[in-house]
Amino acid sequence: MTDLREMGERAAAAKAQLQTLHAEERTRGLMAAADALLQNAETILKENNADMENAVRNGMNSGLQDRLRLTAERICDMAEGLRQVAGLPDPVGEVMEEMIRPNGLQIRKVRVPLGVVGMIYEARPNVTADAFGLCFKTGNAVILKGGSDALHSNAAIVKVLRGALEKEGISPDALQLIADTDRQVTVAFMKLKEYVDVLIPRGSGRLIQSVVENSTIPVIETGTGNCHIYVDAAADVDMAVKIICNAKTQRVGVCNACESLLVHSDIRERLLPKLAEALAPKSVELRGDRRVKEVLPDCTDATQEDYGKEYLDYILSIKTVDSPEEAVAHIGRYGTRHSECIVTEDEKAAEKFLNGTDAACVYWNASTRFTDGFEFGFGAEIGISTQKLHARGPMGPRQLTNDKYNICGDGQIRG
Repeated sequence: MTDLREMGERAAAAKAQLQTLHAEERTRGLMAAADALLQNAETILKENNADMENAVRNGMNSGLQDRLRLTAERICDMAEGLRQVAGLPDPVGEVMEEMIRPNGLQIRKVRVPLGVVGMIYEARPNVTADAFGLCFKTGNAVILKGGSDALHSNAAIVKVLRGALEKEGISPDALQLIADTDRQVTVAFMKLKEYVDVLIPRGSGRLIQSVVENSTIPVIETGTGNCHIYVDAAADVDMAVKIICNAKTQRVGVCNACESLLVHSDIRERLLPKLAEALAPKSVELRGDRRVKEVLPDCTDATQEDYGKEYLDYILSIKTVDSPEEAVAHIGRYGTRHSECIVTEDEKAAEKFLNGTDAACVYWNASTRFTDGFEFGFGAEIGISTQKLHARGPMGPRQLTNDKYNICGDGQIRG
């Protein structure tokens, strides 16, 4: 069985070294890691192919296979993500507040690394590089526990990244991977509070809930994505169709894909036939309520379970509503506080939706697929936080830091 305590001790030692590195040294490490990914792309793709063969053999659906699959282009994107992270301003050491008290004490609130970050995630091997890049940028060591579906891919990526660090004279233990697939090891990792400062789960609702319930380490909760698009009565129908098709089908197996569509009753007859025609080439299964079926008789009946489900597949639930307020209420009941969208030309309706919807990211006339650290200019993200403590939304470098107070005096004592 994996010796987690030893891994924790190595991470703590690496953390100490990382926090002595200058920003320029961390930048060089990231650039070297990016180059190494490209230089070893063939090896990584070979290992990913082994994971893909297992996925097909095990009957994994097409959406999840897409999450698992690496291509030469996706490895280039991973490398570019590391380069973008390297080029971002360094948040570590930033003075957030500064004050001088009446007694002469100088108080500075400064940004510091979290320490050792733990991450438990499922079958998206690109997350391995993203997590490393963001943690390394911010002076954090990271211990990763990927899913068994991506075991070969993750191991290959980590080997390449650790090798790049070692060549730069940096401890490779800044990045470690738990390769043991035993569930008891995963549970034990959740309790490694002595060494791990924060734990970030990323994946299915079941995985995230398991971490929240079992971890003794503070958890930053990343949520599943039952993302909605609400098409208002005043929407541009062509724009709505374009946004829905992109949000649903551009990549179905990701958390920012649209899973649920809300349609104002006054626009359903103009929107739904065009939408069904546009989605037909992708064979998207539509599941709708009674009023949807009046327009689309071939539509499957939607159930209450459908309205709350993250499909990660070519399926879309459709619900008819009569107002923006009803749309917001439906999202409040079934949503996961991830990403929600309104399509409308009515500014007042948009304001009601933007202000009334409780989610990390709320859109007006744009696809939910933009909820992504790369798209937000963070280079990458370690996850999309749907909680309200510490961080919310795509988590880039700043969200992997905390703050502390440095207080300088000249002999003050408290009377």
